[in-house]
Amino acid sequence: MRKAIEAVLRTRTYANLSWATVLNLSRAGNGSGEELHPLLKKRDQVRRVGIVLITSNRGLCGGFNMAIINKVHESIKKYHMLGEEVVVEAEFVLMGKKGAGIHHHGHKIIADFPKLDLASEVSEIVPVAQLLVSEFLAGTYDKIMVAYTDYVSASKQVPRVKQLLPVDISTQDEFLGIVGQDSRLGIDKEFIKEKEDEYLKEDKFIYDYTFEPSPNEVLDQMIPRLIEVQLFQALLEANASEHSARMNAMHQATEAAEDMVSELKLFYNKARQAAITAEIAEISAGANALR
Repeated sequence: MRKAIEAVLRTRTYANLSWATVLNLSRAGNGSGEELHPLLKKRDQVRRVGIVLITSNRGLCGGFNMAIINKVHESIKKYHMLGEEVVVEAEFVLMGKKGAGIHHHGHKIIADFPKLDLASEVSEIVPVAQLLVSEFLAGTYDKIMVAYTDYVSASKQVPRVKQLLPVDISTQDEFLGIVGQDSRLGIDKEFIKEKEDEYLKEDKFIYDYTFEPSPNEVLDQMIPRLIEVQLFQALLEANASEHSARMNAMHQATEAAEDMVSELKLFYNKARQAAITAEIAEISAGANALR
């Protein structure tokens, strides 16, 4: 647990700043109002959603796995109810054996990747990221999400559903994981609006990005790498949350066992005392009868 927490805290700032870079790139126009890269382009209709579900490989961690599975399922149900004619199909990419439980809710699983209990390198997440990016670019999915458990503290873990693709901070879907609402990121919609108002009041020039050799060549290299960083950070968050949840579950189980031992010891002592009292009463009765 300590190793997992140290890993997630070391990389969190880097991951958030890299995502802030992606969000800034998503807002950088090319002068015609069009997106600079296909990974930044929003689809007109959302029909199919690909979701990476990160769970544990083992049990004995309390409600850790059930919480994230229920969170994803409820998010999908909420998304279905946004319009009477809009039917959104969700397909899952699993990391962690316990994620197979999502199949019982009627959802389709398209891939299952192995998950290490203690991730150490971004390369472990690269195959997943490549699959997601290729499927999004091919038009198989209109949105890519990642479902994981956010580590808050050793006693608190929060299940989250976070949108990865298309990169967008202005989406109106408040239920299915707006990344910009993460307070650690510091670049939510209110923050951006506040900064824009300050620029307009002070008549300052808002800088545009300059890409060399070209936006497509730069973003072809940058955005997939930043998506990998986000997936890796989600994996680290999930691992830290899993080990913390397991530690809490084992601590509660130990306390429950100790309480059970105390109750059984008290019950045994009462039964033993009753037996001794009965024997003494029988001996006294027999002695009285002999007299």
